[in-house]
Amino acid sequence: MKSYREELWFNVPQRRAFINITPQVEECLRKSGIREGLLLCNAMHITASVFINDDERGLHHDYEEWLENLAPHEPISRYWHNRTGEDNGDAHLKRQVMGREVVVAITNGKLDFGPWEQIFYGEFDGGRRKRVLVKIIGE
Repeated sequence: MKSYREELWFNVPQRRAFINITPQVEECLRKSGIREGLLLCNAMHITASVFINDDERGLHHDYEEWLENLAPHEPISRYWHNRTGEDNGDAHLKRQVMGREVVVAITNGKLDFGPWEQIFYGEFDGGRRKRVLVKIIGE
């Protein structure tokens, strides 16, 4: 069995964004040479997420509104976490809802997705560099 590891780096200037990272992940898979196995993709920061869904602008808008209703950014005084001098208590909660990671099967050298599935990086506290780990195991 082989394994491959790569980090993808992002620096999102705005506070929140959803970025389709499927092409970068597929490039990692191509470089790995692995044809059958599993791919793990996870956010390495506690205010970011990796998730699978449809690449549709309306859905992303709905996510933004839904997450902001669940955990509004302001007033920042509502979050005890922000008493440490941070202003990102909401980002931690949004990450918890959207998840840390995805695992995708690899079949015949391709990500074995269902219809419309794509991998996304969700940023909830942008303005600095953050990384995503891609770890692939198989043959």
